[in-house]
Amino acid sequence: MDTMTFIDVHGHLSPPGERGGGPPALRDPAAAIERKRALGIRYTVIGSPVGAGSMLPTGAADNYRQSADQVKAHNELMARLVDSYPEALRTYAYVDPFGGDAMLAQARDLVADWRFAGLVVNTSIDGEYLGSPRAADFFALADELRVPVLLHPPAAPVGSGSFTDLAMVEHLARFNDVTAGVASIVCAGWLERYPDLVLVAAAGGGGLALLGEKLDVMAASPRPPHAEIKRPALRRPPSESLARIYVDTSNPTPAALAANVTAFGAGHVLFGTDAPPLMDVLDRTVRMVAGAGLPPADRELIAEGNAAALYGLPVAPAHQLTS
Repeated sequence: MDTMTFIDVHGHLSPPGERGGGPPALRDPAAAIERKRALGIRYTVIGSPVGAGSMLPTGAADNYRQSADQVKAHNELMARLVDSYPEALRTYAYVDPFGGDAMLAQARDLVADWRFAGLVVNTSIDGEYLGSPRAADFFALADELRVPVLLHPPAAPVGSGSFTDLAMVEHLARFNDVTAGVASIVCAGWLERYPDLVLVAAAGGGGLALLGEKLDVMAASPRPPHAEIKRPALRRPPSESLARIYVDTSNPTPAALAANVTAFGAGHVLFGTDAPPLMDVLDRTVRMVAGAGLPPADRELIAEGNAAALYGLPVAPAHQLTS
């Protein structure tokens, strides 16, 4: 473990000049970078899944009322944070997939900037999954840009009103939102239509590793002729499109990592911690990947090789992989 290095594709920091709640770790980039560096984490790709909004479920609908100008101002502050720590940070540009032409055009411009390594969006928007036809323009843009899109659960996931404990919203409802949200993307046919999509599912991919065959069964079942919601016709089994998804390791459970490697292959698993704010899981996630019973080349792909290739970041010289 002492010789391994990592690129973390899932972290969060609050930029200076932007008000917001959350743990203090979100507002102490120097401390987070120092602690990560001690564990061998060389880069973190940060981002806000709510723009300048809040991850508190109460009033989360306000997150989707941000104008294109407000989102632009947030993204510019994130870029300035990268300017302060270019040797350790890159950022995602936040975008609301249903936010309209101005917001999408802005995202196109931002990803041409070296400080932005990709886009971050929610797996559901105010209760509506991205399988919605309203997401068509967003997926067309993401396919054109060919940059990683972090599919992150929203502040108020679908069904979050059923939970009275905020921790259950954080660790269960959001996990489930990733599972259902990505399934909706697959079943809407977006991956069939757009072959250059690079989609990264946060929360360790939720339960996606267990879903392939179930989606195939669903797709093969008869479609009621008078169903209120028409199911899109797919050219191939959904499991084939699902296999194109990348997943992170922010569910720090060895069984989840093993299932993801089996379902997606080591080449589609990316080291990600959700830290900050979840700084208490850093050591556990590093140990999980470093101690996984995988061939060394597969462990190094997960630790940094896959992220280096997708995000355009350098692999540590001692761990460059040969093909």
